[in-house]
Amino acid sequence: MRVISGKIRGTKLIAPVGLNTRPTTDRIKETLFNIINFDLQNCNFLDLFSGSGQIGIEALSRGAKKAVFVEHDKAAYLVLEENLCKTRLQNSTKTYKMDITEALINIKLKNEQFDIIFMDPPYYYEALDQIVDFIVEKDILIKGGKLIIENATDATQITKNSLILVKEKIYTTTKLSIFER
Repeated sequence: MRVISGKIRGTKLIAPVGLNTRPTTDRIKETLFNIINFDLQNCNFLDLFSGSGQIGIEALSRGAKKAVFVEHDKAAYLVLEENLCKTRLQNSTKTYKMDITEALINIKLKNEQFDIIFMDPPYYYEALDQIVDFIVEKDILIKGGKLIIENATDATQITKNSLILVKEKIYTTTKLSIFER
């Protein structure tokens, strides 16, 4: 795993050991950032189910102003912290080691809003629909902002009146859906 582009291009990142996380492949990551590249400059980026933090770190490397990471798994969180130290990006970040619902409530209480939200939940995550509802209803994603969901190719698609599916890329086992609010 490495940072593909930007100010810390080429930096090698570590991944959590075991099968609890599923790092985004370089191919999918490159496609994602080619699509959102022009939206990254000075944006606020939220990386949910962040694992090693590679997506939020890539966003910061490419010009995001701030990235917030949410990861509940202890081993993954320690790797995330190590990757942030290695890249020296801690001054542009905030991390939450807690359940996704609790983290989103904290984010709302601080009135934080994001231009781009990336979610890579476990495939077939049962509460995904409720999380998306909370993000939209509580204005955590700004109007005109992008919500990106990485999920299984055959997972049920999110459909919300306030979100427009602007792009979808389907790979062998992974679907990348990009919505705009």
